[in-house]
Amino acid sequence: MSEFDPNGVGIANGNIFGFPYTESEANIVIVPIPWDATASYGKGTSDGPEAILEASTQLDFFHPDLDRAYDTKVYMSPISQEWKEINAHCCEQGLEYIQYLESNGEEKALLKYQSVLDEINSAHQALRSNLKERCLEILAQGKIPAVLGGEHSTPLGLMEALNETYEDFGILQIDAHADLRDAYEGFSQSHASIMFNVLQHAEHMSKLVQVGIRDVSEREVFLSRDSDRVQTFYDWNIKNEQYAGKTWANQVEEMIQHLPMNVYVSFDIDGLKPELCPHTGTPVAGGFELQEISYLLFALVNSGRKIIGFDLNEVAPGSEGDWDANVGARALWQLVCACEKSRRNQLV
Repeated sequence: MSEFDPNGVGIANGNIFGFPYTESEANIVIVPIPWDATASYGKGTSDGPEAILEASTQLDFFHPDLDRAYDTKVYMSPISQEWKEINAHCCEQGLEYIQYLESNGEEKALLKYQSVLDEINSAHQALRSNLKERCLEILAQGKIPAVLGGEHSTPLGLMEALNETYEDFGILQIDAHADLRDAYEGFSQSHASIMFNVLQHAEHMSKLVQVGIRDVSEREVFLSRDSDRVQTFYDWNIKNEQYAGKTWANQVEEMIQHLPMNVYVSFDIDGLKPELCPHTGTPVAGGFELQEISYLLFALVNSGRKIIGFDLNEVAPGSEGDWDANVGARALWQLVCACEKSRRNQLV
């Protein structure tokens, strides 16, 4: 292992945060996925993993809720250039389709561009299958898998791997959107469908707890209301309760009590206030400070629950500056540290 000074300047060594660990040494393995082919509003999240990697060495590695946080053995796989090229091709094809759809309606667009949809859906299925196989290998080695996207559709294969590994688990979703749509805009694995697909394909996922949802269709609201597997904490209710005097601590306690002991965390960066992530694919007014999410994550861990994996998605770097990537790297650090504290708790 090479020299690493947690109090020194971060070294761009190809690994996340400049940490000096290989995959074989790591306890947490992050798989970056540069994919945003189904994004319909703003593109750029496929560049998120690379931008976060570059920004991650600018952090300092003290964490108030985790002793010697810099000892966390985390490794991020190299970003696949092949998938970047496939994504670029699919985005070019898909953009023409989406523009036609918005002008002429979905029915006509599906007739005219069915072959394009088939190509993108096929590539997306291959991405999903490859990720599932990769994560099953990580899990078999006793490591904790994570995904760094890309759009929010990317971690489905990871969730399916967890479904094959655990008899019961829950998902804590931090997001502006419910993502409970069925095949949005003809994309079978749309970023707007990730949690719908989990409900369909992960029978061992017993509870989905959604936090911060504030841009949602009526059908999604009804699905949440009518499903005993979904509990949604809408942003407007969270805020109204706070205006009336309820504390974030009390709200977090209520959120956590719905979750089983094994928990997967899915963090869409647009769950934060949009000034923290202005270039994300679909920003929405409202949301959280990053410290509020940190409080939620560590309250989850302190409740005795086990984090079995996580994802961070929808970080899109702007054309100038690195603000989105900087915030994304810090969000990733919170996830990594909460996951590491959970892992250490299991060893006691």
